[in-house]
Amino acid sequence: MQIAKVFGLMTAMTLMLVAFGQYMGGSAGAAFAFVIAMAMNFGTYWFSDRAVLRMYKAQIIGPEDAPDLHGMVDRLRQNAGLPMPTVAIAPQQQPNAFATGRNAEHAVVCVTLGLMNTLDTRELEGVIAHELAHIKHRHMLVGTLAAAMAGAIGLFASIVRWGFILGTGRDDDRGNPIALLAMALVAPIAAMIVQMAISRQNEFQADATAARIAGDKQGLASALRRIEAVAQRVPMAVNPAGAHMAIINPFSGGSRVPFAKLFSTHPPTEERIARLAEVEL
Repeated sequence: MQIAKVFGLMTAMTLMLVAFGQYMGGSAGAAFAFVIAMAMNFGTYWFSDRAVLRMYKAQIIGPEDAPDLHGMVDRLRQNAGLPMPTVAIAPQQQPNAFATGRNAEHAVVCVTLGLMNTLDTRELEGVIAHELAHIKHRHMLVGTLAAAMAGAIGLFASIVRWGFILGTGRDDDRGNPIALLAMALVAPIAAMIVQMAISRQNEFQADATAARIAGDKQGLASALRRIEAVAQRVPMAVNPAGAHMAIINPFSGGSRVPFAKLFSTHPPTEERIARLAEVEL
């Protein structure tokens, strides 16, 4: 079900991209912008493991550094059918975790010191399983594709807007220029909403898969509740660009602003816990 939802969202974003491409230069225009957007995101995707570890000031550890953690990751990755990822620990006191890397063979699972000091073994297993689920489902790649398409849509929209401002827009009888300008204003926002929706669906999917990897739903549910409670009191010194990778947004404050959920990378924790309760092991 989650895969179908992500596919539908990606299709919606593709249709927006094609619509702009038809105006700017047919399908070739859409393909050109997509290539540009992909090139912009390629470096982030390919070198994500090193970049994100630096962002979080994390240190790679071996079995001798943290045998219990390393052994837990090894056991759970076998349950998931994955190669052994690199294991790292970040110094932040906020309990959190993330996974990164361009594929399963170059994956990293990182936890914060705060996470290790806050959770019990059962809860920590749930979190590790969640991060392994992101690796298993190639969510880094899915997120990169979504960001690339959103970037291409934003690029098209910017060209159209500047064309109207400078008076260099296409002067033909095809299409309504006012409607096109409205689309150029709305489409980037719509693309961002779709991109955030894909991120939230990835979290739901990772939660469900984590429960099956660990063979336990309650551990992750309890961990999510505890992490969010502490995250609202303990700040995390990290670049906001890496916030979407954490198991719970480190800057989340439970905003009550209407429609704020549409622009959130993570679903509400209570909704995640409710979905977890429905997972069949």
